[in-house]
Amino acid sequence: MHEIPWPRDPAAQPVPPELPWGVHHADPVPWNRLLGPAHLRGPVSGVIWRNGQQQQQWGEPERADQTFSVAKTYLALIAGLAHDQGLLPDLDEPVAARLPGIGFDSPHNRPITWMQLLTQTSEWEGSCFGLPDTVDRYRSVSHDPRPVQGKKGDARPLQQPGSYWEYNDVRINQLSLALLHLWKRPLPEVFAEYILQPLGAGQGFQWEGYAESWLTLPATPSTPARRVQSVPGGTHWGGGVCISASDQARIGQLLLNGGRWTSTGQTHQLLSSEWVQRMCQPCALAPFYGLLTWLNPGRATFPGASAESFFMVGAGGNYVWIEPVHQAVVVVRWIDPAQFNAFMTRVSHALQV
Repeated sequence: MHEIPWPRDPAAQPVPPELPWGVHHADPVPWNRLLGPAHLRGPVSGVIWRNGQQQQQWGEPERADQTFSVAKTYLALIAGLAHDQGLLPDLDEPVAARLPGIGFDSPHNRPITWMQLLTQTSEWEGSCFGLPDTVDRYRSVSHDPRPVQGKKGDARPLQQPGSYWEYNDVRINQLSLALLHLWKRPLPEVFAEYILQPLGAGQGFQWEGYAESWLTLPATPSTPARRVQSVPGGTHWGGGVCISASDQARIGQLLLNGGRWTSTGQTHQLLSSEWVQRMCQPCALAPFYGLLTWLNPGRATFPGASAESFFMVGAGGNYVWIEPVHQAVVVVRWIDPAQFNAFMTRVSHALQV
């Protein structure tokens, strides 16, 4: 299987035709550097589940590696947990209404809603832990079908919140910060308690932030003040989620099941089916995108998969493909992205047998 042409060691100099490890190199100076940990990675690895059971595996599926922007979808799961538990009753509520003083108080940012952050249409303006949102303006990603509209890092004129779609990791980190304040506890704890542990997952799991992303959560009537780390929704500048392919498949199966999980003969609704459905509703401005989830309308984004499929996608060839047509979950790590559609086509043919 074709491996991503990155060194396995983030600190290694690439040997042609290799490319540098990561995506931060494309950023303008001085933001083209790592702010959080970067770990050695494994080989091309993955698993295939069918009808809730693992059918195939390859590489090192139990190895916990950084998964880049697959973590964005995990933020959508954490937002869904907050919604289900009454912490976030209205996605169309401005963030500033519930959480003043964390970066949403300017005239431009005040109207920004949770829904806009979750669909990447917020146009949030500012800096999050020293990273300005401008560093990711005019960002071009491989699954965005629109033509490149400008030079990455240029100060693209801002639009009104909710009127423009842009893949922007600084704004995702700002969403993560808002969710931290909403939950009043570290997001890795929330994710582990409500998602990973019920799935029997979490071996080697880490969700790491930046050296500068520590803050103090104020005391509440039931908890003392606490020093915590806000975590990014990816590994753009290092940090992010380390997780195994096997555990990613369990999370994918949870979504394929509509938020239900059965263990030792008991079925639990970990996430409401309504939230899972909402994650897969197309954004009006970007019909290939839901709530921090990639969609496949008309099979235009991922021709090798069905139109009903949806995806978690991270740089470095990290994919979680959820295929309702075949009741399948396919995880592949560190594949050359140029080969992913051919891989999907082969797997789709095999699933039809």
